[in-house]
Amino acid sequence: MNRRDFAALLAGGLASAPAFAESLGSIARASVRMAPRVDGARLNRHLTELSRFGANPQGGVTRLAYSDADRQAREYVMGLMRDAALTPEIDAAGNIFAARPGRDRSRKPILFGSHIDSVPEGGNYDGNVGSMAAIEVAQSLGEQGIVTRHPLQVVIWQNEEGGLYGSRAVSGQLTAEELQNVSRSGKTIADGIAFLGGDPQRLASARRAKGDIAGYLELHIEQGGTLDRDHVDIGIVEGIVGIKQWEVTVTGFANHAGTTPMDERHDALLAAARFVDAVNKTVTSIPGRQVGTVGRMQAFPGAPNVIPGEVVCTLELRDLDAAKIDSLYASIAAKATRIGGDTGTTFSFRPLHENVPAPSDPRVRSLIADAARELGLSTRVMPSGAGHDAQAMAMIGPMGMIFVPSVGGISHAPKELSRPADITNGANVLMGALLRLDEVGWA
Repeated sequence: MNRRDFAALLAGGLASAPAFAESLGSIARASVRMAPRVDGARLNRHLTELSRFGANPQGGVTRLAYSDADRQAREYVMGLMRDAALTPEIDAAGNIFAARPGRDRSRKPILFGSHIDSVPEGGNYDGNVGSMAAIEVAQSLGEQGIVTRHPLQVVIWQNEEGGLYGSRAVSGQLTAEELQNVSRSGKTIADGIAFLGGDPQRLASARRAKGDIAGYLELHIEQGGTLDRDHVDIGIVEGIVGIKQWEVTVTGFANHAGTTPMDERHDALLAAARFVDAVNKTVTSIPGRQVGTVGRMQAFPGAPNVIPGEVVCTLELRDLDAAKIDSLYASIAAKATRIGGDTGTTFSFRPLHENVPAPSDPRVRSLIADAARELGLSTRVMPSGAGHDAQAMAMIGPMGMIFVPSVGGISHAPKELSRPADITNGANVLMGALLRLDEVGWA
């Protein structure tokens, strides 16, 4: 008997004591079969406590990967893992793994978790919800005496925001050249990994081959406004967009701003401005969900009375179709060449990193839908326009991702918010999907 039936029974009056007793018995039997639940109050309290690390005066956090705040938050998280009867360990890539044994040691592990690093002046929920929920699910399973068939591994990935460095190291996508990239904290990736307790010289030991895991689940805030606007409880991610980033250098000629006539200038910043416009026009010229962004730009020498001789900016393209990304890039690069010819400048493109598009496993999507349905929650299948560690994990095993609403669609900002009830719903769906994945177990 569900809540609606019970309400109808009460509204209609209790016709007889025996009938009411039988109804109560039905409710009792249903409660025995009820799916296990997390402790929502504890989960949301842990989220509040985590927000202390790197807190900004105006709200939200700046917890950049490889910063002191990042390392302090990781210590807090490992303490929660120990409280949940887990034993955290840091792999060579700097990721935190905490294992929970299963009944069948021959089975592959199921991984679930997220990240806790943030963008500058970010929010308190991006990554944190999935990370705290994963620990809460493991703790709730232990408290309720539930032992899964598969071993479980709660994982906190390092430097998701900078380019999925931790998860791509595990999937084998991280290249040696990328270790010299400079992170937002000012450290190279190699130095940052060492700062967190990893060993960049032993990255190969962190890699897992395709088929090494039974599956991967990640809970996350939507980071868009669809679920909140349409009053949908749970998003079931159909796929995560691919992302390609380049560093673009525009080379002109620096000269005196007062004595160089306009028609004799080789202004790198003028060329870069036209490039930004060309990116926007190219990306919007065809139908689809593709996006393109020039998100960072710096002009040199940067003096008011000097024509910029060089500009360094970024180009980022995202779509679920890798071929479309490549086609857009080819068109943008061709337009850059023409802009260079018109302005007396040259363009060069240096790849920064690539996250390949990752469809979620349809079988896992079905398990997530079943878990939400059992809880009486509404769902919607939707793409993810943001990158996530889940797309790296899709390279090595069946992947599924769960979204909860972001109020107003705000993310990567201090006003980012997901309601406590929605967070609890998401964690319960995560637990339900995990237990279903454990039962069907493809590995």
